[in-house]
Amino acid sequence: MYQPKPIDTKDVILPEELLALTEQIAENVHDVWASGRIAEGWTYGEVKDVEHKKTPFLVPYEELPESEKDYDRNTALETLKLIIKKGYQINKVI
Repeated sequence: MYQPKPIDTKDVILPEELLALTEQIAENVHDVWASGRIAEGWTYGEVKDVEHKKTPFLVPYEELPESEKDYDRNTALETLKLIIKKGYQINKVI
């Protein structure tokens, strides 16, 4: 039986500038997901219907319910924290 073992990133504190980047990454995560679904033939529907490839989440990020935004935010946040945990640096080129 599969047992997920995510790397523990609780000890990673992100600087403010990376925290601000989290929302942009979350929006991009949603857009990548939505693009993939659309390419697979999914369309908007009031309720999720796998058989007819309909989902209520094929909307712009800002129209998502907060619960869905939180999922994308957590993905973004944990990705940034893992990058730092693994010893990489993230630097903005001005």
